[in-house]
Amino acid sequence: MSWTPPGPPQPPPQPVPPPMPVAFSGSRNEFFRLVARGAGLELVTLGFYRFWLTTDIRRHLWSNTLIDGDAPEYTGRGKELLIGFLVALAILMPIYLGYFLIGIEAEHLKAFASLPLVAFFYLFGQFAIYRARRYRLTRTVWRGVRFWMSGSGWIYALKASLWGLLVVITLGLALPWREAALERYKMRHSYYGDLQGSFEGRGWDFFKRGWWLWLLMPFALVTVFGPFAYAAFKAIEWRWWLSGIRFGEVRLESTMRRSALIGLYWKVIGWAMLLGALFSAYLALCIFLAASMDGSSIADFFRTEAFARSIPLMVLLGIGYLALALAMNVVMRVYLMRDLWVRVLSSTIVHNIEAAANVTARGELANALGEGFADGLDVAGF
Repeated sequence: MSWTPPGPPQPPPQPVPPPMPVAFSGSRNEFFRLVARGAGLELVTLGFYRFWLTTDIRRHLWSNTLIDGDAPEYTGRGKELLIGFLVALAILMPIYLGYFLIGIEAEHLKAFASLPLVAFFYLFGQFAIYRARRYRLTRTVWRGVRFWMSGSGWIYALKASLWGLLVVITLGLALPWREAALERYKMRHSYYGDLQGSFEGRGWDFFKRGWWLWLLMPFALVTVFGPFAYAAFKAIEWRWWLSGIRFGEVRLESTMRRSALIGLYWKVIGWAMLLGALFSAYLALCIFLAASMDGSSIADFFRTEAFARSIPLMVLLGIGYLALALAMNVVMRVYLMRDLWVRVLSSTIVHNIEAAANVTARGELANALGEGFADGLDVAGF
């Protein structure tokens, strides 16, 4: 027999909060109207409205993403993106101009300079990716506390370039370890208030999930299985990446299946084929109308090269091409931005969300120059 001395009663153990799924509350029709209207304004403004459209898209996605019942707020502005792009363009244009002048001066110098130029722009592109992410984080606020990011964009660019060289040497086998190393650097310098981020994903785990795609890719690229392989790879990457993210004790988990994104990519391909067929029919109609206006048959129209001198035909073709490009932009934004965002969120679970309840606001706003570089180099993301 044993005897326990009397003492104060022990408090009951605190219940562990259940994992918190992430939800999306936005309407698909609302997003479609947003991007369709934006595409029309891009046409009217010769593309300059895209900075405001990007801002509107992010505000829609951010404000409809519910984490523990509360949505983050995107505080960026289109004017910031425009100014960042113009400043970046002022820096990049002399480089492009210098390379062009070298090509005019001596063709052999142009060939010699091409490799260093490609290497420079790859390095610069990685710098832009880091700084663009820094800008987007500092414009994201949840429950009144801002995300922010420190670290050096140039150190990240150097790491990315060295890892990229290793990926090329190993024919892509080193890609999982590259992604893990770069994400560790980015998350180590990411914060939610005074809550520091980290990344627990390992390259080996990524490799184990997708090694068979590396073997399948040469065959998939020359067959109709290419979209299947790419969609499966992106689903594996999303699940691995999300499951490795930490902010203090808060961690994310993803349950995304490998087949979750295949339908989205095939829908984009189907729309591209349909729009291509419509553009071909429009092209044939324009040629018929231009030949009729010229008073000749279609065969004579091409034999005499009258089509090259037909201003109405050139105008009609230009309008048709712009309409095709804008329609494809709408399709890609609906399926590969909004729908992809929703599928990723529907598979995401947040653990220990209560650990973010008492954070202290910290961090400063970053300028939009990195986002401008990313836009100018075509490496921008969400």
